[in-house]
Amino acid sequence: MKRAGGGLDGRAGTAHRSGTPGVAATGGGPGAVPVDGVIVVAKPAGPTSHDVVALVRRLSGVRRVGHGGTLDPFASGVLPVFVGNATRMVEYHLRDEKAYRAVACLGARSTTDDIEGELTPTDGPAPTREQVEAALAAFVGRIVQRPPAFSAVKIGGRRAYELARRGEQPELQDREVEIHELRLAGWDDAVAGRPCATLEVRCSAGTYVRSLARDLGERLGCGAYLGALVRTASGPFRLEDAIPLEELRRVLAEGSLGGRLLPPDAGLDAYPQVVLPAEDLAAIAQGQVVRLRGEAVEPGPDGIVRVVAAGRGVVAMAHLRDHRLYPDKVFAAAVDR
Repeated sequence: MKRAGGGLDGRAGTAHRSGTPGVAATGGGPGAVPVDGVIVVAKPAGPTSHDVVALVRRLSGVRRVGHGGTLDPFASGVLPVFVGNATRMVEYHLRDEKAYRAVACLGARSTTDDIEGELTPTDGPAPTREQVEAALAAFVGRIVQRPPAFSAVKIGGRRAYELARRGEQPELQDREVEIHELRLAGWDDAVAGRPCATLEVRCSAGTYVRSLARDLGERLGCGAYLGALVRTASGPFRLEDAIPLEELRRVLAEGSLGGRLLPPDAGLDAYPQVVLPAEDLAAIAQGQVVRLRGEAVEPGPDGIVRVVAAGRGVVAMAHLRDHRLYPDKVFAAAVDR
């Protein structure tokens, strides 16, 4: 059983946690009320995902804050931010699929596979809209991708981008990802010889959209790079429900973050709820195995369920086996209320 959480740091589709247990901005003294939950931020282009985390941590006074999947600085869109004990839920979102609106610029290659790299125009005629639409079909389903050279993949303990910045050529292993949906949503040929295709992408966690743009250009024989990227969804979290960064800043300055947070287990509907009677709270708080009362429940991924108690919300995440709950993570603050 784990009583202290931990997040992960990595590419889009993974998560990052930073800091130590924290309390509300009203102070860290006795009686301070913990702030736990999820806030879905609409990150603009420019700041890093860590910048957003640092802003929440600094202005809220809560030191344990993390995000649910890195967005590159030039990218914008959905960035789930987990606050307090909610950071311990990040690992259950690692399988969440993502949705993007991506602009693939055709007719040039980039050293970083995106607009921030050094561009090299290619020779030959630019593809037509019809040719691009026809090429997209090859990328739907389970495909093999090579991560970009400038990525956070570790090679011998070093990040690939660190090696690439030193002029080295990191040897990156291909990986399998899944593209659930890929369609051409827009076409702009205003730039002579270098049209841009707007793509709607729905994909598995861990998919590199930069690699998708690059590989599309290679298939068409013209080269391509990612010119813009908006994450429109991260699992159950949608862009239309996200709070703009400036509004988030105002909420934090007013000390009203708690009123905008979703519950710590928001978006985890794939993990069924098991209602825990009050008499079992002490046992679950001590990490003891508790026999499930009532009807059988079909567990979620990896055999895990959310354990909830009336008036307290989620109190634990547990494995369900043979009608027994084996606590994996216990949220002591919820149990003690």
